[in-house]
Amino acid sequence: MLTGDRPTGRLHLGHLAGSLRSRVALQDSHEVFVLVADVQGLTDHFDRPEVLRRNVPEVMLDYLGAGLDPARVTFVRQSGVPELTELTVYLLNLVTVSKLRQNPTVKTEIAQKGFGEAVPAGFFIYPAAQVADITAFGAQVVPVGEDQLPMLELTREVVRRFNGLYGPAADGTDVLVEPQALLSASPRLPGLDGQAKMGKSLGNAAYLSDPPDELREKVMGMFTDPAHLRASDPGQVEGNPVFAYLDAFDPDPARVQALKDHYRAGGLGDVTVKRHLLDVLDAELTPIRERRAAYAQDPQAVMTLLREGTQRGREVAAHTLAQVRAALHLAE
Repeated sequence: MLTGDRPTGRLHLGHLAGSLRSRVALQDSHEVFVLVADVQGLTDHFDRPEVLRRNVPEVMLDYLGAGLDPARVTFVRQSGVPELTELTVYLLNLVTVSKLRQNPTVKTEIAQKGFGEAVPAGFFIYPAAQVADITAFGAQVVPVGEDQLPMLELTREVVRRFNGLYGPAADGTDVLVEPQALLSASPRLPGLDGQAKMGKSLGNAAYLSDPPDELREKVMGMFTDPAHLRASDPGQVEGNPVFAYLDAFDPDPARVQALKDHYRAGGLGDVTVKRHLLDVLDAELTPIRERRAAYAQDPQAVMTLLREGTQRGREVAAHTLAQVRAALHLAE
């Protein structure tokens, strides 16, 4: 299994609901590679590389705090595996410009970032780089949210095309592995302000590392139903981020449904619902904060884990690249 994140900031509740919990659950049954995608992060932070350098250890602490076990998970820093870049170049020949242009994730992010016509080429081709990341590690499973499904489908198309064009490896197996998507059980979380996207640049995220007082301030300030002016008023559940977060994190679905019914009928105030959400999030985040704080006591040990994992990841990627080069009849 391969998954990962760009180290453009600390990880937030959307990461936890979207893929982190899946990674933790699968580390007992799968060989898990987690990629700290700092090269991909340069595609829209090329003028601020210090942001990525600063956040690499923060993301590692978030991983460890969330429960990823370094005894069972290989953490890989993307910039430490140059084989990924070479593989990207080869696979780009199997991806058309129109396919990249039509990718809905790319289109959305180009609009959000305001690139206009000045889209960096590195950003434009990053779906192909993700294909290289996935195939280099032979990933059979990739945890994704629904918004990332086009990326994985592109990977599957490229793998099928490569294997069809260049045939099997010397041992008769396919050179590249066609991965399967593992969809998150939770839909994508909205921002605290009700916007469709949560992110650091938007200032609408709650982070795994937020201290309790900061989390309380964020939760109590969350957007709800603007027409729900009094507790006695009927309220709107759909589009209300408080209930989206309860769906994602409250372990008692029946309790959430009862709250929704009460809110819709009237008689349930926003403050009461937010206090309940705060209790739910505190229960979820307290062990994460505690593990994170423990690992933060020895930052050098954390970065050693990343360096050692990167070396192991490079060995795996080098093996895949050697097979790709052989299939393409390139110089040995």
